[in-house]
Amino acid sequence: MEVINNIKQLRESLAKHRKEGRSVGLVPTMGALHEGHASLVRRSVEENDVTVVSVFLNPTQFNDPKDLERYPRTLDADCRLLEECGADIVFAPTVKEIYPEPDTRQFSYPPTDSVMEGAMRPGHFNGVCQIVSKLFMYVEPDRAYFGEKDYQQIAVIRRMAEDLGFKLEIVPCPVIRQEDGLAMSSRNTLLSAKERKTAANIYRVMNESRSLGLSVQQTHDYVVSELNGIDGLEVQYFSIVDGDTLADVGSWDDAPSIVGCITVFCGKKPIRLIDHIRYK
Repeated sequence: MEVINNIKQLRESLAKHRKEGRSVGLVPTMGALHEGHASLVRRSVEENDVTVVSVFLNPTQFNDPKDLERYPRTLDADCRLLEECGADIVFAPTVKEIYPEPDTRQFSYPPTDSVMEGAMRPGHFNGVCQIVSKLFMYVEPDRAYFGEKDYQQIAVIRRMAEDLGFKLEIVPCPVIRQEDGLAMSSRNTLLSAKERKTAANIYRVMNESRSLGLSVQQTHDYVVSELNGIDGLEVQYFSIVDGDTLADVGSWDDAPSIVGCITVFCGKKPIRLIDHIRYK
């Protein structure tokens, strides 16, 4: 497995593979890898001749400097996991390598990027589009793999890829959950043992709401009320939306695919956790 830190070397390495007609898969990550990331890498390894995994903590998608500062950094452990998963290239550049000058590009795809995370974290999706578009340009992958835990992010990246004319397949991959239902996330490592146990209620309550036979509004109110009633949890938002457009729905008949997307603060610090659930 190659560990590459600069764009020139990355392109040179990939050019050799392309010359031999090999397909390339890309798994973009911000590091602090876990089994959820590993599942993406394994799928890419199965479906492509060469798998590139980027490990880059992208500063332009953090609107809160404290959040960026707290984000775990575990490159050595990440590389060990990626080698076990069969990755061929790890691209781990510095911030200066990716942004030798400020990236002033602006991306706008409403309503996909203006609701939920887009509303709560101004500039977040612009930063996501900046880094992902750069990775697409550097790697020129045949396929790029993203975890569905970041459900809205995938929708935004699809719009960006279409807008910029990238010829690749965006491959969404299922959420990997721990035994108690908590979605695997790099942020989980920031939770205490007690907070970690409390966080498992997020999926439990959303999952329970699917079987209650309530209206959309009643389902929303139930989930928010139940979670806010648990010591250590505070819902920032819970949106029940069209699974394709991310527009709010008022009835279960409003769209063929309906998803509930949630963000919850957990613990005293607090740690911001996101998840989603499919209603239909």
